[in-house]
Amino acid sequence: MILRAKRFLPYLLLLLTLVLSANKVSAQLLGSAKTTTEEPAKIPEDSLGRRTPQGTVNGFIKAIGEQNYLRASQYFVLSKRSYRKTAERIRIAKTFQQLLDQGGNLSPSSIISNKETGRTDDDLATGVDLVGNISDNKTTIQLYVENQADDSQPAVWLFSAETVEAILSADITGEKTFLDRVLPKALKERKIGNVPIGHWAVVVLMTIVSYLLSRLLIFAIGFVIQKVWKKADTEKGTAIINALSLPVHMYLTVILFVAFTQRMGISIVVRQRFSIIIITIGIVAFLILLWRMTDFVSMYARSRMSRRGRISAISAILFLSRTTKAAIVFIGIIAILGIIGVDVTAGLAALGIGGIALALGAQKTIENFVGSVSLIADQPLRVGDYCRVDDIKGTVESIGMRSTTLRTSARTIVTIPNGQLSASKIENFAHRDRFIFNPIFSFRMETTPDQMRYLLVELRTLLYSHPAVLNSPPVVRFTGITADALKVEITAYIEAVTFEISQEVQEDLLLRMMDIIEASGTSLAYPSQTLYMARDTRLSDEKSAAVSETVKKWKENNELQLPKFDPKRVEELKGSIKYPDDGSYNPSPDGKLNL
Repeated sequence: MILRAKRFLPYLLLLLTLVLSANKVSAQLLGSAKTTTEEPAKIPEDSLGRRTPQGTVNGFIKAIGEQNYLRASQYFVLSKRSYRKTAERIRIAKTFQQLLDQGGNLSPSSIISNKETGRTDDDLATGVDLVGNISDNKTTIQLYVENQADDSQPAVWLFSAETVEAILSADITGEKTFLDRVLPKALKERKIGNVPIGHWAVVVLMTIVSYLLSRLLIFAIGFVIQKVWKKADTEKGTAIINALSLPVHMYLTVILFVAFTQRMGISIVVRQRFSIIIITIGIVAFLILLWRMTDFVSMYARSRMSRRGRISAISAILFLSRTTKAAIVFIGIIAILGIIGVDVTAGLAALGIGGIALALGAQKTIENFVGSVSLIADQPLRVGDYCRVDDIKGTVESIGMRSTTLRTSARTIVTIPNGQLSASKIENFAHRDRFIFNPIFSFRMETTPDQMRYLLVELRTLLYSHPAVLNSPPVVRFTGITADALKVEITAYIEAVTFEISQEVQEDLLLRMMDIIEASGTSLAYPSQTLYMARDTRLSDEKSAAVSETVKKWKENNELQLPKFDPKRVEELKGSIKYPDDGSYNPSPDGKLNL
């Protein structure tokens, strides 16, 4: 039995060795896995909140408000000698508070940087921020906070050694603030929020005084403006004064309040708490100013467009006014939230993404709005204009923010999106300053040269004489001989206000030209493609002989007005034709031509 046990002993030892080795390897693997997932050590929070410039200023104000000057001294860069002396540390903190109460200012908490790196957009060195100043009749002390840690250590912001040295060198012996001299002892000893009750009472009193005094100043300024500015009593002047009165009143109240509280020696604790309210009032006053100026500009633009008859522009002005007001409200909310300490970065990022999505979804709407703005600005067409857009002809009935409507000659309504309209070719017939008159006459092949000369001269004489034909030299030219006719082309411009009047003038010209053609003894040719089944009228020999005699006299007297008209003769002919002719209806009571 013993021999059998000895035989299995080496196998048992080998099995035990393998089990121990496995446990060791497993422990090593588990240990290595643990080290790879181990998180870096978290930087501990500073118990005094000195990781940022804002935390340092807020912590210091809280400490002196609780009159814990020993804790307040921990926000200063002190020498080792001063740090060891508790009395010295307390004296520095009290001196700093007294200087701030007498004439010091700290930047509002929301304006001071809340980042460990501090402000990087100023002209100061990296790790140094300006957080306020102390002013008296002699000097001005700039208050700096400085990061005392290097890149490998967490940030610790303290009032710099330069600031502490300036505070210690300031002479405040025997100086008391105005409130310390006038307030009764009871109002100074009793406190609310670690601030003497008398200071709170003076703050309320100064608020009322600042409001009433600013109101009096506004009244005086308004009286001076009424005397100096001549347009102050007009509608425009009254609107401007009303738009500026409330914002200026609010600004003056804030300025007077800050000046009074600083000069009287109100505790820096109270003033620092009120700083956010003061900045908020300033922002609200600026927003009210923008709102009222938007109303004024909108009212002025709408009245001006109404006087000019540009009714379509009023809707665009109203839309832009409402959009501007919405932007003012949005910016105001963001600014006020930022002032009271709310982080709006994430909200702005979300709004930016939402705005992009909204813009993509409303792409066509935005395109139509931009198109309507360009139509109103460029004015290629107006309500009542007859125009052609691509292959559509019609009269413009309305120009809206999304589309423009045209009424065609078939009395149908065509609606065109403004985005498409602004990119189309628009031909506006209503803006023509003249109307072309361009008939082409085809005379019979039997027309003699003298008859052609007579026609050219008389047709030009008619155009020069007619008062409705523009003074620019008309063109009457014998342009060619075709297989079936002699071509004469006329080009002139009719001066008329509307298309209907130009049609009336064109009708009169054509009738008079028919008379000239009849008097010449020739006639218009019929197209060779047309089979004219009628007895041919023989040309008048008498009229032909008379025309030849007339042309002969022109030549003998050097009066043939070909190829050019004599300028003196042109001046004689201008306006010599009576239009409308005798017997025609003329709506003008004085008998003058209404073109």
